[in-house]
Amino acid sequence: MQRTGIFGGSFNPIHNGHIALAQQLRKEASLDEVWLMVSPQNPLKQESDLLADHLRFMMAQKAVEDIEGIVASDFEFHLPKPSYTWHTLLALSQHYPDREFVLMIGGDNWAHFTRWYHWKDILRQYDVVVYPRDEYPGTVDAELYPVSSTEIRERVRKGESVGQLVPSTIEHMVVEYYR
Repeated sequence: MQRTGIFGGSFNPIHNGHIALAQQLRKEASLDEVWLMVSPQNPLKQESDLLADHLRFMMAQKAVEDIEGIVASDFEFHLPKPSYTWHTLLALSQHYPDREFVLMIGGDNWAHFTRWYHWKDILRQYDVVVYPRDEYPGTVDAELYPVSSTEIRERVRKGESVGQLVPSTIEHMVVEYYR
């Protein structure tokens, strides 16, 4: 049975911090793979800054195409909206019975985990790996990566370089899509 980490996010855009963290957590949590679960836009929460689903997924795919054990996934795009983590995990387990799924979340989300839909069921049925975020501790030892998608979007709008923040394979897309 393959242990597969689910690392969800809007990835708007994906950046080097996401990828480095996924690689580090893959090792720390003894995972065979980490799936970067690109979240669809919440229909109840229109975010003007959120790039179209297919473009964020395409960039995530391109960013990790040559990285062993890290895979971009659009699985949540095909589930009913809004997407709850509980529903995603159940659907993944049903579609991939040969895998054991592990939820990967930041310490900031862990601090509010008891507000999540079916949080007790998630804890009962799945392992949860918590990575540190700013002042929020984690359950695994992982570096903090001081880069944010918001910062990248702002830099692009100002005409500043983002070359050190995103994979070179998608830098031109990031500049084009977020300009």
